[in-house]
Amino acid sequence: MNMSASNSSKITRLHLWELALTSHTPYYMSDGKTCDTVTSIILQIDTDRGISGFGEVCAIPAYLPAFAGGVQAALTDSADALLGQDAIGGGCAMAAFESALKGHLYVKSAINMALWDITAKAAKLPLYALLGGRQNDTLPLYHSITCVAPDEMARIAKEAHAQGIRQFQVKLGADNDWQADVARLCLVREAIDDGSLVYGDWNCGATRLTATRVGRAVATRDIMLEQPCSTLEDCAAVRQATGLAMKIDENAYDTATLLRAHQLGCMDAVAIKTSKFGGVEAVRRARDLCLYLGCQMCIEDTWGSDIATAAALHLAAATPPSAILNVCDLSGYVAPRLDDTAPVRQNGRIAPPEGIGLGIVPQTDLLGAAVIFD
Repeated sequence: MNMSASNSSKITRLHLWELALTSHTPYYMSDGKTCDTVTSIILQIDTDRGISGFGEVCAIPAYLPAFAGGVQAALTDSADALLGQDAIGGGCAMAAFESALKGHLYVKSAINMALWDITAKAAKLPLYALLGGRQNDTLPLYHSITCVAPDEMARIAKEAHAQGIRQFQVKLGADNDWQADVARLCLVREAIDDGSLVYGDWNCGATRLTATRVGRAVATRDIMLEQPCSTLEDCAAVRQATGLAMKIDENAYDTATLLRAHQLGCMDAVAIKTSKFGGVEAVRRARDLCLYLGCQMCIEDTWGSDIATAAALHLAAATPPSAILNVCDLSGYVAPRLDDTAPVRQNGRIAPPEGIGLGIVPQTDLLGAAVIFD
């Protein structure tokens, strides 16, 4: 379909900021991974119609094949491919950028997010209206518990439960002690009500043997496992050996991996993260495939502030409630907040932002000087 000049919105300028996001509590994970203070990249795309869109990508070190410094380097080399392109719909601009830079989905995620923010603003609609229409007033949250002493993790779970949280991600493996991981899962399970969901997350840091030992030790409890091993085949073996439901995260990042995990029978649930798939458009396709496969989804991003959180909440709000496992208020775990009016958790749930586009108006004065491409 050809668009008239009056309906187009040409990209005129890009602004890029690096933002240090500090977790309120350091998150200790398996295999020595830590999420404490990390660099988030904020992107603003301006157009000749006076509409600006925002995107964000936050790469946690040693988590996925992405790094914060790669975004500026990629734009330095390839920003000319975006300038002058039509921002509406994102397709033309993304195709031009793809021709200039292959791969690097995390870079493209921030760009695509900003383009969809512009598209929804041009339509004067909230983003969820373009992703299927709002099907959820509010969404269920999970609370992620850093891998510390088992008693302390149980205390954190009990405190979050009192605030309305009913789903708990228990980080495992930070001390390479499988029996301590068993205690973590058992004590968190005992600290909350029987109807709540508890799942243990190794972030790929466990061997098949270790994950199987832990899983069998808690097999009589109502517990799910998340991404214990670095391959889908090993995760499937743990799923079969323990009989425990499993959520896949790091190994689910495109159509092929989603289909493979489903084929192996280890994808009872899956983390659909915007930057893993390469942006709003790609993660929407992943969402739709998971609807077809009948898999429940955690719709979120790897990490980030109010911008990344908003994009994920819009997609989740446009997803059938039966397919939603949970979402995450990423911006609630970190400082600074970029928009004081952005959604916050209320009684264990959260709503998407109000307003057109992403519904987020970042306080750019908090970001310092931008690198500008024009």
